[in-house]
Amino acid sequence: MIWLGLSATFMVATALVHGLLGERRLVRPLMSLDSGIMGIDLARRVFRLAWHALSLLMLVSAASVLWPGTPRGLILLIGAAWTATGLFDAVYTRGRHIGWPILAASGLLAIAGAL
Repeated sequence: MIWLGLSATFMVATALVHGLLGERRLVRPLMSLDSGIMGIDLARRVFRLAWHALSLLMLVSAASVLWPGTPRGLILLIGAAWTATGLFDAVYTRGRHIGWPILAASGLLAIAGAL
């Protein structure tokens, strides 16, 4: 159970950093652009919605990992998805994105807790 608690804690931390820091350092600067696709109001709104919806889904993952009675297979699937996302992030950004270690760790901890 401790592994699942740690996994959920990492997922919540990731969601908070993603939502708050991402809003300040990425979303707001992009919202100030008035050229290309970011010059279209609907595109700006959808981008912000998608950004924060992802943070919400991270919180749902954390709740699912801790929820009493969550099937082991679902926890393994969530863990595999987080691990794969973290590893893909590491390769794709050549390790420069700060999120990949905690993404991968969240997933690995979920997997460890489910086994």
